[in-house]
Amino acid sequence: MNNAGIQHVSPVEDFDPARWDAIIAINLTSAFHTTRLAIPAMRKANWGRILNIASTHGLVASPDKSAYVAAKHGIVGFTKSIALETATTGITCNAICPGWVLTPLVQKQIEARAQAEGIGIEAAKRELLGEKQPSLQFTTPEELGELAVFMCSTAANNVRGVAGTWTAAGSRARSLGS
Repeated sequence: MNNAGIQHVSPVEDFDPARWDAIIAINLTSAFHTTRLAIPAMRKANWGRILNIASTHGLVASPDKSAYVAAKHGIVGFTKSIALETATTGITCNAICPGWVLTPLVQKQIEARAQAEGIGIEAAKRELLGEKQPSLQFTTPEELGELAVFMCSTAANNVRGVAGTWTAAGSRARSLGS
């Protein structure tokens, strides 16, 4: 399971090149290195599961997140390439692309939004979710874990090169009265 990630938010013209390089290295290149080293043993066993944790940003973009979006799009493309390279073996490669998960980092973003806009925490959560998470619900770590277990099961033997958990991209802001 490749699940490394960092982020920095900045317009591209102000983006520190060292931060760009670090984000690409941690979010994308690390998955290449672990996968490259794991595949020979998987080929020998004719079985293996490679799960890459991408992000909804592997499927859609957001402003001021150019390095993160580029890396996560790269993970999705990398996943599809590996799935094709191992298609005639017992090895599968897929990407899970979660939307908002209520982590401490996301909680800080909610609190900062609430303070900046002078609104309550619940209103800030709803605004955040309304921007890109059509269900208006946070994905839970348990849901991600259950999806990972499924992807590693025999029921997923022919699930290859899939990237997703987000079923629809777009904003609900208009329908929420924003």
